[in-house]
Amino acid sequence: MNEAEHKTLADLEWGQVERAVAERCQGPLRENLVLPIADSFAETTRSLAESKEAWMLIERGEPLPLDSLRDIAASLQHLRREGVLDGSALKDIRVTLRAASALRRFLAQRKELVPYLHRACPIDPTLDGLEDELSLSIGDDGSILDSASAELAGLREEAGNLRARIIRKLEDVIQKRSAILQDSFYTIREGRYVLPVRADAHERFHGIVHGSSSSGATIFVEPRELVERGNRLKMAQAELEREERRILAALSDLVRQYVAQLGAAADALNHADVRNASARLAVDLDASFVELCEEPRISLREARHPLLVMRAIAVVPNDLELEGGEALVISGPNAGGKTVALKMLGLTALMTRAGLPVPVADGSVCGFFAPVLAAVGDEQSLARNLSTFSAHLVTLKSVLELAQERVLVLLDELAGATDPEAGATLACAIVKTLIEHKAAVAVTTHYEALKALAAEREDMHNAAVGFDFDEMAPTFRLTMGVPGSSNALDVARRYGIPEEVIEDARQLLPEHSQSFEKLVAKLEAATKAAEQEQATLAQERAQVAEQRAKLDVRRQELKAREAKGLGVEAQRLVDRVRELQKSLEHAKKTLRAKPEPEAVSAADAALSEGGALLGDIDARRLALEPKPVQTTDLDPGTVRVGDRVWVERLRSVADVVEGPARGKVRVSAGMMKLWVDLSDLRALEHAAEPARRKVEVPQVHPKSKRAIRTVENTLDVRGLRAEEAVALTEAFLDRMYGAAEPAAYIVHGIGSGALRQALHQHLSADDTYVDGFRPAEREEGGPQVTVVSLK
Repeated sequence: MNEAEHKTLADLEWGQVERAVAERCQGPLRENLVLPIADSFAETTRSLAESKEAWMLIERGEPLPLDSLRDIAASLQHLRREGVLDGSALKDIRVTLRAASALRRFLAQRKELVPYLHRACPIDPTLDGLEDELSLSIGDDGSILDSASAELAGLREEAGNLRARIIRKLEDVIQKRSAILQDSFYTIREGRYVLPVRADAHERFHGIVHGSSSSGATIFVEPRELVERGNRLKMAQAELEREERRILAALSDLVRQYVAQLGAAADALNHADVRNASARLAVDLDASFVELCEEPRISLREARHPLLVMRAIAVVPNDLELEGGEALVISGPNAGGKTVALKMLGLTALMTRAGLPVPVADGSVCGFFAPVLAAVGDEQSLARNLSTFSAHLVTLKSVLELAQERVLVLLDELAGATDPEAGATLACAIVKTLIEHKAAVAVTTHYEALKALAAEREDMHNAAVGFDFDEMAPTFRLTMGVPGSSNALDVARRYGIPEEVIEDARQLLPEHSQSFEKLVAKLEAATKAAEQEQATLAQERAQVAEQRAKLDVRRQELKAREAKGLGVEAQRLVDRVRELQKSLEHAKKTLRAKPEPEAVSAADAALSEGGALLGDIDARRLALEPKPVQTTDLDPGTVRVGDRVWVERLRSVADVVEGPARGKVRVSAGMMKLWVDLSDLRALEHAAEPARRKVEVPQVHPKSKRAIRTVENTLDVRGLRAEEAVALTEAFLDRMYGAAEPAAYIVHGIGSGALRQALHQHLSADDTYVDGFRPAEREEGGPQVTVVSLK
């Protein structure tokens, strides 16, 4: 990254973006994060994809496992220099290994869901063994565990026993010599156990003096009888320390073998931490990841400045458009948001390259721009003996040298701080040169010449930050396609400049400037009126949509009510048919059993009622059905599968799907399929020849002399209600009849016999398909099966 790019980062306050991400990191990057900015289109694609995957995991409630991250960079560097790590450093490495193992397993389980993160965070699985080794030797507090070596455990036990014997002896001495002791306690001085003896009585207490109190009233003496034991304890502690140093050295040598893998694991954890922090930033700012496009252009919808959003400042969202080889000239009043819009473009380009979310609406896109060059703010440098304008020119020289395709140039108050006329001409020339170099240029200005140039050229576009003349304040609303007025005098009045000064200045304003100010004022007023009109139209459109939705709901309710009414009427007719059927069955049985005049009269009444009902049904059917189509006579010998014909029995057009067989064909009308006589068919008059569609014809086999029970010709109705079993049996017999089967087998079980009786009653009345029926033989299934012979 060159000096110009470093200046851009400073001008755009990139450090605040880094701090916002660092605050959301969970590991060492919280203190020293330097955000990586991609140097290529492919790298930018990966960065955005990784951050999006991390965001998706958060939305799923499965964030990346990044607890207890540690900074082990210094420890790894120490190991490279053949150093020995202490227990605390080894503990940090052990914790890092545990975190790396958790992340590796987490990503491996979801590698199909988060392929970019899985590839970006490779962790060597052999490190799991190193973690196990360290866990046996180093505790959670960084201490060396007894399990590190058998010798260490023995030395610690020996030292503990010696210490316990010394303490017991000290307590015994305290009881016996309490008269010459200053207090009833013992302490440790220079690694030796001592007692506080009064200074005036120390000659009566034999031992080694190891110091005195600050007042001199107390002498700390190691009792003579404990000197030998103290010596042995010191020797045991020395041996213990040597063993601990040996263990730390051995563990350091072991870890040193994995320095490269540990470095890669730490990098993977930090990389995942950055992507997770980026995803958390998207959630916290209600931001989104812009779509990366191959063209060098930026198209933002409802964009808000990221740094203002981070500070919880209410921001007016704006749309921004800029393409490579073109310039956007932003004008308008001071403090109206020109520089905010300029920085918004630059931060979007950089944040996209860093894989960060931007506070924009869906549909926003951004191309890859590198480098991003900016000249924003006061560039005065006393150290380099440069005035504001001189420093600005130095920056412009660097920008002109670096300008090319895919370079984004941001110039705030271009060629300002000098003579206005000369500055305006210089600004126009610089912008035209940058466009010729195919750079994408965004510039803020008060120069009318630059605004006029943008109005004339196809590759330059004006944009204005608004000013509310009623409120005498900027609106911070950016309008593309129009120039803005500086409104310097109105802004001066707003900040308290006396009115007489404002009026005097207005009188001195050149005529062309006054005309331009008035033109822009009219444009602002027209724009405001258009926005109000648009808002009114949007409200009316919403009301129309609401009314339309209500009408749709009402129409659906009426349809449902109509359907419900037809359903109720149909059910009533069905109930009447069932009652009539029962009456006819009863009359039939009565006539068979005892043909008396009363029974004949009852049957005649049932038939009369049935005739009336059929007439009612037929009248209703004719009222609902469409007008009949024109038909002609049909030669039965010409009927083929696929023909479309008129069926008199159905009063409807139907398609022939099976047959002819035994003077019948099977037709399909809507969802209904049934066998009808050929004599019921008529040809459609409008067709010169019957239209045939490709229909799958079931293969018909000649009936065998003796039927054989198979899965295909067997129906199991056990467990069904009688009416359900009868309906299913009728459809089954229709299918078997069409397949030219000689017999069908119905499994009804034994039970109480009610189901079998209902089926037999139905079979007795069926003269369409049934030639006869009988109980099955033993080898055919026995009494739980009925065999039906088909016609």
